[in-house]
Amino acid sequence: MAIVPNPHKTTGFMGWIDDRFPATKLWKDHLTEYYAPKNFNFWYYFGSLALLVLVNQLITGIWLAMHYKPDAALAFGSVEYIMRDVPWGNILRYMHSTGASAFFLVVYLHMFRGLIYGSHKKPRELIWIFGCLIYLVLMAEGFAGYVLPWGQMSYWGANVIFNLFGTIPVIGPDLVVWIQGDYIPADATLSRLFSLHVVFLPFALVGLVIAHLIALHEVGSNNPDGVDIKKHKDPVTHIPLDGIGFHPYYTVKDIVGVCVFLILFVAVICFAPDGGGYLLEKPNFQEANPLVTPDHIAPAWYFGAYYAMLRATPSLFNSALPGVIVMFGAVLILFLLPWLDKNPIKSIRYKGMLTKVLTMVFAADFVMLNYLGLQPPTGLGTGLSQIGTVYYFFFFFSLIFIHKFEQSKPVPERVTA
Repeated sequence: MAIVPNPHKTTGFMGWIDDRFPATKLWKDHLTEYYAPKNFNFWYYFGSLALLVLVNQLITGIWLAMHYKPDAALAFGSVEYIMRDVPWGNILRYMHSTGASAFFLVVYLHMFRGLIYGSHKKPRELIWIFGCLIYLVLMAEGFAGYVLPWGQMSYWGANVIFNLFGTIPVIGPDLVVWIQGDYIPADATLSRLFSLHVVFLPFALVGLVIAHLIALHEVGSNNPDGVDIKKHKDPVTHIPLDGIGFHPYYTVKDIVGVCVFLILFVAVICFAPDGGGYLLEKPNFQEANPLVTPDHIAPAWYFGAYYAMLRATPSLFNSALPGVIVMFGAVLILFLLPWLDKNPIKSIRYKGMLTKVLTMVFAADFVMLNYLGLQPPTGLGTGLSQIGTVYYFFFFFSLIFIHKFEQSKPVPERVTA
């Protein structure tokens, strides 16, 4: 008698497995009989690429953790040991550091695709929320990993970020000491960040990715037209007329995307692992020295936009608290997007020209802020950052009403090419 029902009546070895674990059912439900819209385009590569990079980060991270020492006196030397003496250690380190940047790049593109095609709107609000939580955990993971090499920029970047908590009234100074485990970033700080980076945050990230995929497969994938393919099904098979099995059609498509991505990824690792100072900053090739401050303290490139917002916000009573509120608010407002966007049309294809222009300007604005956050502060840069910060928030709040002032196109009943 079967321990677990075997609805597909498989026999032999797979039958033995299916009697005890729903392997065939999972394969069919989530791959061969998961029907995705047939008009996926270029923008739909980045979800699978994010999974690929996640696997790369987990595997290379395990190997690096075997040789890394979370000790302020030994951390920088252990990274040098990995680079110089561990067989293939330099390749593993570059795969991990380049993978971190690639992870944020594909996640940013994946989120932008969700924004322009309305993947945050009903019934996919929870998918978007899980995605934002993934982004939040990824930021924490990226920050912890940025500090671990214990170079000059790692140390002083950590010092800046931790001191932001000191702006909180009353409890701020004590909170900084509690988080760091010391009055300055030191051994206790490294041990805590190493534990978070290697144990807690990866488990949280993987769990959220699984929840994201489960929620996606429950309501179905969105598409460039923003129409629901479940409304039109074959009367006999009940298969969506505009859907095709994810496997093999989209697995083959994704393999092509993976091949192109890996060519670019390997090219960066082999020929420009430091990315001209943007992927691995030059001061980080010097050991952390609390007595020597770098000429310019800048975050990793993927935090540049938020750092620009922090610097652009004027202080209040000599406190950077307003900047901290703006910086964290810029992340938290992403969670509210499903309820801020009141436009009944999902896809940008059928929205009015005003929304299209505002969305493209928003994308350019985020890139500009990212660049300005990495540059030394100047009068012009601060002015542009302030304008960019105001527009960043204006864009999200404009989604509440902007559709009332434009003429949209009719949305088709079924997906188009």
